[in-house]
Amino acid sequence: MALYEYVTKEQLAGFDKYKYSAVDSNPLSVYVMHPFWNSLVKIFPTWLAPNLITFTGFMFLVLNFLMLAFYDFDFYASAPGHVHVPSWVWIAAGLFNFLAYTLDGVDGKQARRTNSSTPLGELFDHGLDSWACIFFVATVYSIFGRGETGVDVATLYYILWVVLFSFILSHWEKYNTGVLFLPWGYDISQVTISIVYIVTAVVGVETWYTPIVWNFHYRDLFTVMILGCSFAVTLPMSLYNVFKAYRSNTLKHSSLYESFLPFLSPVLLFILSTLWVWLSPINIIQLQPRVFYLMVGTAFANVTCKLIVCQMSNTRCQPLSWLLLPMGLVVLLVASGVVAHSETLLLHVWTAVVVLAHIHYGVSVVHQLSDHFNIYAFSLKKPSTD
Repeated sequence: MALYEYVTKEQLAGFDKYKYSAVDSNPLSVYVMHPFWNSLVKIFPTWLAPNLITFTGFMFLVLNFLMLAFYDFDFYASAPGHVHVPSWVWIAAGLFNFLAYTLDGVDGKQARRTNSSTPLGELFDHGLDSWACIFFVATVYSIFGRGETGVDVATLYYILWVVLFSFILSHWEKYNTGVLFLPWGYDISQVTISIVYIVTAVVGVETWYTPIVWNFHYRDLFTVMILGCSFAVTLPMSLYNVFKAYRSNTLKHSSLYESFLPFLSPVLLFILSTLWVWLSPINIIQLQPRVFYLMVGTAFANVTCKLIVCQMSNTRCQPLSWLLLPMGLVVLLVASGVVAHSETLLLHVWTAVVVLAHIHYGVSVVHQLSDHFNIYAFSLKKPSTD
């Protein structure tokens, strides 16, 4: 019996008919990473569950986040005049990030190798991927941090949203076309981030203080790369793929409203969180950036997981996530000024509520679908992405 039945009977019926369809055309992935993963997966025992591989990779990202939170909670450690993060931490961060990326690529191949794929495996994988966005963005931010040579925490907040919307674009594509087009930016960013961590351990964060040319710093290159991948690659390719489906008359939703319905809750979440940033009497984003990012990233993951469930079960996307209703009340309290003296406490409490609610949602969905498919949660498998 599930802890709570988040998946409707109609959606369960949709999962029974579900067939995985994905396209990965990134040259780095096709010609470098897939051959590497194909060789690596052969050393895994056949009894090793693909979802255990997925979960282990995700936990490496969480470990990175917690490790950097210990050494650089306020993102000041890489700024001039502050005690820097030890070099071994950057080495560990690079290895953990690459391990997480590798395990995320291998899990599907293990499922294919053991002939044990289920729709829940894909949901488990992509659901964790949606939550992973906040952990790797907040962790890589510590390389540059705040200060005159770094990136302002408010700027990083908007950069985080660019990453989050880039992620949901792929699932919006699949909601409309039935095919998951894996974004090029993901593989490029993961390999680059892993290398930059190791380089930082060797040369020190002081190297990033020096401008590349004139007054253009490495922190500006970091920002340009993220914005460039999102707006020059991911967004155009997503729109092109949906337009191509429209031209071939294969779109799943003919109504413009239904097609863009998946963006309603993420946009409302962006508006609410941005209002909190703007209207905060104590400038909460400057005082508690890491906690605020975690709250936003987790709420986004919750919204995205519900879209993935609808997309995989071929059912209509929910117009509004229930989590946004109490968040609206929280933002109203902040804007009114009545919680000015306890806003930090309010943020911590609300973040805990969001994290626990998302974990409860995930565990409940896993149990409900496990019961439906009559399988054990730890033996859930995901389809291959090659």
